Amino acid sequence: MKIGLMFMAGHGAIDIAPVARAAEERGFGSLWVQDHVASPIDFDRPAGDQYEETPEDGDPYDQISVFASAMVTLARAAAVTERLKVGTAICLPNLRNAICLAHDVATLDRDSGGRFLFGVGGGWFREEMELLGGDYERRGRQLADSVAAMKALWTQDEASHEGPYYNFSRVRLLPKPNQKPHPPIILGGESPRIYDRVMRWADGWMPTIASAAEYREKQAPLLEAAKRHGRDVSELIQVSYGVPRATRDVKELETLRELGVDHAIISLIAVNEDALREIDELEPLVRALA
Repeated sequence: MKIGLMFMAGHGAIDIAPVARAAEERGFGSLWVQDHVASPIDFDRPAGDQYEETPEDGDPYDQISVFASAMVTLARAAAVTERLKVGTAICLPNLRNAICLAHDVATLDRDSGGRFLFGVGGGWFREEMELLGGDYERRGRQLADSVAAMKALWTQDEASHEGPYYNFSRVRLLPKPNQKPHPPIILGGESPRIYDRVMRWADGWMPTIASAAEYREKQAPLLEAAKRHGRDVSELIQVSYGVPRATRDVKELETLRELGVDHAIISLIAVNEDALREIDELEPLVRALA
């Protein structure tokens, strides 16, 4: 199992380049960033909204507007490292044209030497998605169609795709990704429908967790879905996305490794120079699990 780091790159944060170099030098296996594009100021907060403001982390809706472009940021991180995997946790394809996103992903994967991990999800902020032309009510269906369109573009010399959202015939997209057939697609989430979607068209699964016990609980339906679909769970890339201050204990990480996790993500709290000191403080966890 590799230990990964989540860094909130964007407005008010330091350059990701020294963060990436520090992560690689201290033995971390992967570096991840989040993804949003723009935040409508006027919106209706849903009743019982799970994304509530907390004293420690503030309001998630305020954070949306600060994120840097995920692909551009990861390209910079990959350029200053040699072994570190770079990933999105998660990218929201429904906010973008599938052909443009396929081009960005292929370019990043080629230029990084095949080090990109493509975490994707359907999204949760209705107003942002509608602002950018996404279909919020059918976001799972749109996400599946976007992924299918991108796979065609990555793997076919003259790609064609016919779906409910994306249609094209005999399209050439270059460069092709370095990884074959394409970068691993890791689906985020743990709703009842997610597990079957993972089995149908994803290469991995990424839930958000506060503990190893929560991962075990959320993993149970994944194992059941694998049996239904005849998929070998050991062939899936399992990623645990730890919320801030979670899974920073050796025993927690050992349990995640026993559960088959391939990348255990620890969220960095700091976005300023303190992030580099935070990486130093987390280094013993890498050594303990080596």
